[in-house]
Amino acid sequence: MSHSAVSNTISQDVTQDHRELEEYYSKYQAATTEKEQNQWANQFRWELARHSAAEELVVYPALEKYLGEEGKRIADSDRAEHLEAKNQLYELERTNVTDSNFPTLFKKLVDDLREHMRSEEENDLPKLEAAIPREESEALAKSFQRTKNFVPTRAHPGAPDKGGLPETAAGLAALPIDKLRDLFASFPSQETV
Repeated sequence: MSHSAVSNTISQDVTQDHRELEEYYSKYQAATTEKEQNQWANQFRWELARHSAAEELVVYPALEKYLGEEGKRIADSDRAEHLEAKNQLYELERTNVTDSNFPTLFKKLVDDLREHMRSEEENDLPKLEAAIPREESEALAKSFQRTKNFVPTRAHPGAPDKGGLPETAAGLAALPIDKLRDLFASFPSQETV
């Protein structure tokens, strides 16, 4: 008899991403050199862009599908918060880590994200989990992780955010340019991430 490992739920994967973002910000704050600060800021930016796009493509459509009108209201509110975060992230990407405004911009983004993440973890995700079987939650988690491999790695505030073909096409169009830009960016070593 074979025993398969228990897969993560969508709530577990989204929450894990939230903790990773917190960790990357903490490592940015603890960095003692400009190079380290830049690496951790890049790691944060890269993960936030991928996480946000995956939520918009996987989680928000699931909220709408399984929670009806309430899910649509939640998804629309979360999309509006994501747009604000994308605008903040875009500004952060355009600011050098040595700029005196950088720490303030970064802290504002993280403070706003903390409220958004708390709301998702305490309200949105528990409602979604209560409305679906565990197997569906696990399937959403797998889709969420897969999606993160095929979405932009930079902020694109003007891109569609309602999921479906328009967002997928915009993401695929931006992806090669983002990947090329990432080749020239400095990131922490894999051992430290």
